Amino acid sequence: MALDSKVPKGPIKDKWTDYKNHINLVNPANKRNIDIIVVGTGLAGGSASATLAELGYNVKAFAYQDSPRRAHSIAAQGGINAAKNYQGDGDSNYRLFYDTVKGGDYRSREANVYRLAEVSANIIDQCVAQGVPFARDYGGLLDNRSFGGVLVSRTFYAKGQTGQQLLLGAYSAMNRQIARGKIEMFNRHEMLDIVIVDGKARGIIARNLVTGEIERHSAHAVVIASGGYGNVYFLSTNAMGSNVTAAWKIHKKGAYFANPCYTQIHPTCIPRSGDYQSKLTLMSESLRNDGRIWVPKNMEDVMAIREGRKKPTDLSEEQRDYYLERRYPAFGNLVPRDVASRAAKERCDAGYGVNATGEAVYLDFASAITRYGKEQAKIHNITNASDAKIYELGQKIVEEKYGNLFQMYEKIVDQDPYKTPMMIYPAVHYTMGGVWVDYNLMTTIPGCYCIGEANFSDHGANRLGASALMQGLADGYFVLPYTIGDYLADDIRTGKISTDLPEFEAAEKEVSDRINFFINNKGTKSVDYFHKKLGNIMWNKCGMSRNEAGLKEAIEEISELRAEFWKDVSVPGGDKEFN
Repeated sequence: MALDSKVPKGPIKDKWTDYKNHINLVNPANKRNIDIIVVGTGLAGGSASATLAELGYNVKAFAYQDSPRRAHSIAAQGGINAAKNYQGDGDSNYRLFYDTVKGGDYRSREANVYRLAEVSANIIDQCVAQGVPFARDYGGLLDNRSFGGVLVSRTFYAKGQTGQQLLLGAYSAMNRQIARGKIEMFNRHEMLDIVIVDGKARGIIARNLVTGEIERHSAHAVVIASGGYGNVYFLSTNAMGSNVTAAWKIHKKGAYFANPCYTQIHPTCIPRSGDYQSKLTLMSESLRNDGRIWVPKNMEDVMAIREGRKKPTDLSEEQRDYYLERRYPAFGNLVPRDVASRAAKERCDAGYGVNATGEAVYLDFASAITRYGKEQAKIHNITNASDAKIYELGQKIVEEKYGNLFQMYEKIVDQDPYKTPMMIYPAVHYTMGGVWVDYNLMTTIPGCYCIGEANFSDHGANRLGASALMQGLADGYFVLPYTIGDYLADDIRTGKISTDLPEFEAAEKEVSDRINFFINNKGTKSVDYFHKKLGNIMWNKCGMSRNEAGLKEAIEEISELRAEFWKDVSVPGGDKEFN
């Protein structure tokens, strides 16, 4: 198949505007006769469902969780980018576009990225109108902070809970449409296959996770918004329910995948503490605004810290290696994520890791607390303030900015990050690769769209911090609602799609047969056993560092593991149980 990106002609800054001016539309009366399925109700799926329903389409939304509020978008912490230039520091649509393309190692589709930069400002206006409580400065204006890989402050945030607040905004917009009857909500449902009729996506087969029933659902178009595939590594910052089933199923039915090798390893995660863990915890990139990353300069100090003979606070400034500031003075600790992750791995591989496993570096806030404390002492006219008073004043400022993140760290690690540096280490966080889509966000299956992290188009080989929320909401609120109409304009006379068609029957039988196979397989090993083994192969051979020999070994090992899985996997219970 020849891939056609359908990128419009003309100057890049005019493409989106000109395109919108000439695409086909569906009038309001006809929208009432068109059904759209949206699989996934995180930021991308939730915003798309709400907007499509607001436009008049009949939307069926499917959530794996018991409520759209529990989508994994809720875990996003640091912020959302937008080219508002509220700080007057030289930001613009072009600069946001350029930073995103450059940050992705020039592997993005540039037309999509420029469109993303264009609509970014609209996202903030939309969310403020919904009541999203973005942080504000002393004068009441929306505040910004910096993220990695840029030289301006363009990140809007709500403490360390930005994803949660944005998701609640999308959820409130969804609820309004649910109450109007324009969205039919299917909680606790998992899509298990897509149904293709006459070459077009016309519905899905889903499993009710409460009753175990297999259900058929039809529509004129299907939108996949189910997130990325980071859980292939087993240990990641993703929820265990983020299982990429929907995207994988459409791939098996003909939707091309693009750049699956582009996996983001986030530099600031809490290090693993044992084999019992099923996931890792992210510490927001926003912490790198004020935190300084370091390891001891001398191996003697490294060993003393590991053995408990020294504390990190015992080391003087001269005994510390602030390696990012040393190597990248222009960006310092705010280098792009891939750079920070590789640098941390290099230091740990060289033997300078500071925890028992040798897989941790320090993220230290002492300098920021002191700096803010001195500033607050001046503001409050406190002369000759003691070191303790300065630290107390500074700690309050840091607590206002990052309090919930510090609290989370203390609960998990049982160390107070106000008094001792955090320990961090890179972990799998996001997937830039995904389902291939064209400029309209349509996959290679006509009528099947893919939005948010599930697609590949906007981030190239490395996503800049705070751009995931921007892409999800841009796709859902401002891009897909335009482009899907161009396709659906040909369906205004189609009428309801019947679920009694032979294609639905065949797809349901295929799903049922697969479930029955697993229930009756009677193997000896759990799914978790195979998942952990796969994760170990992926992390060791396809993680932060990769080479030809390792990749070839991984292909062989995964092939053997796959064969063992089909022979020896055990799924307990019956076919109607949640198992």
